[in-house]
Amino acid sequence: MPPSPDTAKPAIVLVHGAWHGAWCWRRVLPLLRGADVETHAVTLTGVGERAHLLSPSVDLHTHIEDVFGLIEAEELQRVVLVGHSYAGVVITGVADRLQRERPGSLAHLVFLDAAVPYPGDSWSSHQSAETRQARIEASRPSGGLSFPPPDASIFGLDGADRDWVNRRQTPQPFRLYQQPLDYSGEAVAAVPRTFIDCTSPALPTIAPARKRVRSEPGWQVLELATGHDPMISEPRALADMLLGIQRASA
Repeated sequence: MPPSPDTAKPAIVLVHGAWHGAWCWRRVLPLLRGADVETHAVTLTGVGERAHLLSPSVDLHTHIEDVFGLIEAEELQRVVLVGHSYAGVVITGVADRLQRERPGSLAHLVFLDAAVPYPGDSWSSHQSAETRQARIEASRPSGGLSFPPPDASIFGLDGADRDWVNRRQTPQPFRLYQQPLDYSGEAVAAVPRTFIDCTSPALPTIAPARKRVRSEPGWQVLELATGHDPMISEPRALADMLLGIQRASA
């Protein structure tokens, strides 16, 4: 029998952003598990080692189901749910579902330099018109199936780290880009939330989320002086932040 939510130590579930996969957490996982914290990294359908599953049916709800399914399969009773970049939308949808179906199982939401949607928003809602149009155009060669990754230098990476990420990135499913997420803002706001702001260099598409979390009540904001992929550029600093959140949630 799994422990009850009242006695379980929170596990950490890591959800990667666009074009990435569970591979991006390679430097962080041993640090978290080495601290005796149960940690899981999910790869979303259609990217990473699951790129062969890319199809026109892959959408935002597929990715929400990926994460929810991992939590169910591993019988996790208390979860610190971490979403990087695009996955801020995914973990918001997962949180809404957990609040309805498994109240008490969500210990903390961590938005890692991530999109923070309002009810009815899509991933693209708060991006510039130029960014939206560029990504729509980039999806046309695939017939609207996917759009290709940017060069990893945009994430503040260079040298061997940039080359490694460029080799590993895969096209992102496109259907979910403009797909709205309907959820209960009240239910999700009831969960403790932290935004980790990666400030050097700051990725421009995250600017609306940075502004929002500093203007609304209920948010803890932490800063990391690194680029958009801190799991690669500053794994120890990121792991220490996540462990601090996990311990405070116990």
